[in-house]
Amino acid sequence: MNRLGLSIVLIFGAAFALYLPTWLDDDAPTQQINMNEALVPNYEVINLRSKLYDKDGNLTHQVSAKKMQHYDQLGFVTFQDPVYSIYIDNTTEPWQVSAKEGTLYEDNRIQLEKNVRIYNIASEEFVKQIETHFIEINLTDRTLKSDQSVQISGVDYVINSIGFKANLETQIYELSNHVQTQYTPSR
Repeated sequence: MNRLGLSIVLIFGAAFALYLPTWLDDDAPTQQINMNEALVPNYEVINLRSKLYDKDGNLTHQVSAKKMQHYDQLGFVTFQDPVYSIYIDNTTEPWQVSAKEGTLYEDNRIQLEKNVRIYNIASEEFVKQIETHFIEINLTDRTLKSDQSVQISGVDYVINSIGFKANLETQIYELSNHVQTQYTPSR
């Protein structure tokens, strides 16, 4: 390469090196602003009360919470002290689920954490209550799953397990790692 070509390459290289930090700095604040916008909820609701119906007009879910925040860009809704009532069909009493925190995702899946309690309001069912620290509920097919310690109780028994899966419609429960069962007949 001759002197002229080498001079041109050096000039362009120096100009590129001088302007490179400026080009990089211009992009960083824009990305930071977009990330900060995503972390701000689109809206908040205090003392939420909501009912959801199916296409036939049957009540399927009731939701209440101390506080709800909707994050549109992130694709989820958070709840503080949520209480869900899940109706299986028109003839049964609902299952009631409560927790300290909850997150509802766009795929109709909710994750509940801290002091999770699931009550079967129907009086004659085998399972009356389920307690755990974390549970994931698919609201579409009404299934539950957890990988945490779980306590399932009924009239005369208490079952302890680490992890379980359940279907609220079929009333089928599968323990992942059974720990202990206590049966104490009331007679």
